[in-house]
Amino acid sequence: MIIAVLIKHVPDTASVLTISDDGKSLTLNGIKFVMNPYDEFAVEEAILLRERLGGEVVAVCAGPPESKETIRTALAMGVNSGVLISGTEQLAGRGLSMALAAGLATLSPDVIFAGKQAVDSDGSQISERVAELMGIPHASCITRFELKDGKAEVIREVEGGHYHLSFELPALFTTQKGINTPRYPTLPNIMKAKRATIKELSLSDLQIEPALLESELLVERLAPARRERRRQLIAGEPLAQVQKLYRSLQEEDKVL
Repeated sequence: MIIAVLIKHVPDTASVLTISDDGKSLTLNGIKFVMNPYDEFAVEEAILLRERLGGEVVAVCAGPPESKETIRTALAMGVNSGVLISGTEQLAGRGLSMALAAGLATLSPDVIFAGKQAVDSDGSQISERVAELMGIPHASCITRFELKDGKAEVIREVEGGHYHLSFELPALFTTQKGINTPRYPTLPNIMKAKRATIKELSLSDLQIEPALLESELLVERLAPARRERRRQLIAGEPLAQVQKLYRSLQEEDKVL
C-alpha cells in the first residue's frame, strides 16, 4: 500500500509578516518556516495507517528548495520517503493543484492525506482540486479514519453534526485537529532524516504545459490587518441605533 501525504512549508504562525515595497507581496527574509500545522495530523494519520496495515508513506511537498526541511520533519516523524516538486513558487491555486496531482500520479497512491487548510493562504481548496484532477473521491475535515474490507470509512464534521462516509480507494482525505495527536520526532529519526535523499521533480519532469499553470488570480494590493480594537457606544432608540451602526460600517469601516 502506498500512502501519500501532502505537506506545505509555511511561515510560523508566530511570525510577524510585513508587506514588500511593491505592495503586492510579503517580505519573507528572516522568517521562520515550519510544516503547516494541520499537515501534522495528516502525517500522523498516514503513519498510523502504515503501522496497522503495512506499506509505505511518502510525503509530497511543492515549494522552494527550503521546503526540504519540512520534508525532513515529516521523515523524522516516521515517513518513509519524500518528494519535492520544485519551481512552483509563483503558482496559484490552479497551477499548484495541477503540479501536485501530476506528482502524485507518479506514485499511484492508494490513500492520500492532507491538512484541511494551509495557515498561510487559508484557501482550503488545493487538496480538493487535486482529487478532482486525479478523478478520485475525497472528503474534507475528517475526524476519524478506518480501512475496512478495502474501503475507507470516515467521519466528516459539519455544522451541527457529522457525516459517516464510505469510499472506494484510491481516495483523498483532509484532516483536522482532533483526529489524532501528532508524535514528536525522535533524535535517531532526526539524525536519519538529515542524511535522507529527497527525490526532486521539476515541472518539466511532470510534462505539464506551462500555459496551463498560469494563474487567473490578480493581486492588486495587500493591506495589513487592523490590529487595534475600537469600542463605540451607540445611544438612542433601537431603530436609531441600527441606523447609526449601519452608517458607521458603511462610511467609516467601508464593509457594507
